[in-house]
Amino acid sequence: MGDTPQTARLEIADQQEDLPFVGSTAGNSGVAVTSLLKDTGYVTVDPGFMNTASCSSDITFIDGDKGILRYRGYPIEQLAEHSSYLEVAYLLIHGHLPTAAEFDAFSSRISRHMLLQEDFRGLLAQMPRSAHPMAVLGAAIQTMTAFYPESIDPMNPAAVELAAGLLLAKMPTIISAIYRRASGYAMLYPKKGEGYIENFARMTFARPGEDPDLPPALIKAIDTLLILHADHEQNCSTSTVRIVGSAHANLYASIAAGVAALSGPLHGGANEAVLNMLAEIRDSGRDVKTFMKRVKNKEPGVRLMGFGHRVYKNYDPRAAIVKAHAHELLDALGVKDELLDIAMEVEGIALADDYFISRKLYPNVDFYTGIIYRAMGFPSSMFTPMFAFGRLPGWIAQWREMMADPQTKIARPRQIYVGPTARDYVPIEDR
Repeated sequence: MGDTPQTARLEIADQQEDLPFVGSTAGNSGVAVTSLLKDTGYVTVDPGFMNTASCSSDITFIDGDKGILRYRGYPIEQLAEHSSYLEVAYLLIHGHLPTAAEFDAFSSRISRHMLLQEDFRGLLAQMPRSAHPMAVLGAAIQTMTAFYPESIDPMNPAAVELAAGLLLAKMPTIISAIYRRASGYAMLYPKKGEGYIENFARMTFARPGEDPDLPPALIKAIDTLLILHADHEQNCSTSTVRIVGSAHANLYASIAAGVAALSGPLHGGANEAVLNMLAEIRDSGRDVKTFMKRVKNKEPGVRLMGFGHRVYKNYDPRAAIVKAHAHELLDALGVKDELLDIAMEVEGIALADDYFISRKLYPNVDFYTGIIYRAMGFPSSMFTPMFAFGRLPGWIAQWREMMADPQTKIARPRQIYVGPTARDYVPIEDR
């Protein structure tokens, strides 16, 4: 930081503009261009915002070259091994790891609110069974605005705190209800005194007249996957939450917008695409080596899914954790999944081949998560709702940080206009 210059000089024609630096505690510093349009009449152009920082944040740090992911400074590896999803949610939202008393109050409050009102349950029951789970999830979260009006004022700290707690409490019950309705089973109620993840797993997987068999490996796998997805800096859905919130939309509306962004296959659907690829390899009758050669030859319609990342140019730190849980869970459930064997062979070839190494095509977190959710019994349509479940505390934390930031302005990107210049209207009979 001591060697960071104070300004960067930009020369445009005969103009010179001194742009101030914005320092960081780790990773890239930035150059502020907030006065560029006013002072020069020019704007920056950055499709996809590949080089544009929309904010300063102290929530999540990523070093894509070194494969580092930290929440509030804590390495993801330590949190995945020692923490829990609810504790990580507290950390992200409140900025510090909770004391025992703080965590007990936090988790108790969430447990009390897990029950859905009967009218809310009735609303979910009216959704078509064929509806995509993400469509139902987005509608359910938006509907919370109507059911909990006392928590919608974005400028009232007590209302925001209540909304955050309600979202964390209702999300597992809503996702369980969506899954069960699509599967033809009655929705179940949360059970008092049961753990957060245990409650979710029982409400989801219990069958009529049977006590669900919930091995510890399954509970731990769910908890870990939610932790790994809890936040990931300024990705598409998180940026959407911030942009919508910048208009002072309430927390529910902003989170529902994040769900909508996550529903896009380029963002939340990657783990489903991995399973489709592995199944295609299995069903094609060809071996994995042949498939990987087809990838290298760039044959039409042949893509290597679950490798590479927009940010990580090294091994995704989350992928190594997920890989270990995939083996543990399948062993605990007694599941033999041919797709896991194919996945391991694909990974082994890619990590030993200069073609993939030189292009920094390492496995990402999506490569193994679909296999884990499949082993649990989730259909592929539920993979993205589970992603949203995990990402919820990050969305909440990012929204709250944005609202508290005095530099926040309503988001209003600029453009470079390339359409027709001024022209006169021609009446329809003269065209």
